Amino acid sequence: MQINDPAADAVVDEFDVYTELLPLDGARIIELGCGAAQHTRDIARTGRPEAILACEVDSVQHEKNLAIDDLPGVTFVHAGAEAIPAEDASADLVLMFKSLHHVPVERMDAALAEIARVLRPGGLAYISEPVYAGDFNEVLRLFHDEREVREAAFAAVQRAVDAGPLELAGQHFFQTRNDFADFADFEQRVLGVTHTRHELSSELYDKVRRTFEQYQGPEGARFLMPIRVDLLRRP
Repeated sequence: MQINDPAADAVVDEFDVYTELLPLDGARIIELGCGAAQHTRDIARTGRPEAILACEVDSVQHEKNLAIDDLPGVTFVHAGAEAIPAEDASADLVLMFKSLHHVPVERMDAALAEIARVLRPGGLAYISEPVYAGDFNEVLRLFHDEREVREAAFAAVQRAVDAGPLELAGQHFFQTRNDFADFADFEQRVLGVTHTRHELSSELYDKVRRTFEQYQGPEGARFLMPIRVDLLRRP
C-alpha cells in the first residue's frame, strides 16, 4: 500500500469514482462522517440503494441533518465510526469520505474493527482521504496541520489489512477540485466548520487570508486536492 501517488494527475469528480467502483444499486449502505450529507443525497438519488444509515458525530451538523425531509431511504444517526449502531454483517457497503482522519487517533483501530464487523462477507469499505500535498493543503496547514492525523489514518488502514479483518481490494489516486468564490466563502466553509474549532490570532488570520488570495482569480480561488481511496473488502 502507498500513501500517495504524485504521478496521479487526473482531475475527476469523486462521485464518478465511487459510482464506478461500488455496486450501489440495492445496497445496504452505512456512511460514516456524513457531514452535510451531500454524498448521501447524491447516492440516495442516483444509486438506488436499499437503505442508507448516515452517521455524524458532530451534534450541530447532526441536528441540521435531522431536518432533511426529502430523503425517505436515509436514516440519520448521531454516532462515531468507533461505535456504529448497526448489527453484525448488516451492510453491503461502508463509506467514509475524507473523514477517517477526523476520528481521534486512539480510536482509529476501533473504527476499522467496527467497519469489518458491520460489513457482510464480501462487503466493501470505501475510504477516501485527502493526500498531504497540493496548494489547498498549503493554505490549510497554516492553521490546521493535518500531517500527523492523515498519516495515522493511513497507518490504521494498513494495520487492519495486515491483521486480516479487512483485505485490500485496490487503491485509487486522483485529484478533485476544491473551489471558493472568495475568502469569505473559504471562511464560512472551512474556518467556520462546527466539527473543529479554529481559533486564529489576528496575525495568523491575515497570513491565511493573504496566502489564500494568491490563488484568487476573476472566477474565484481554484484549488486541486489530491485524494487517495483505499478500497477494502471483508473476506
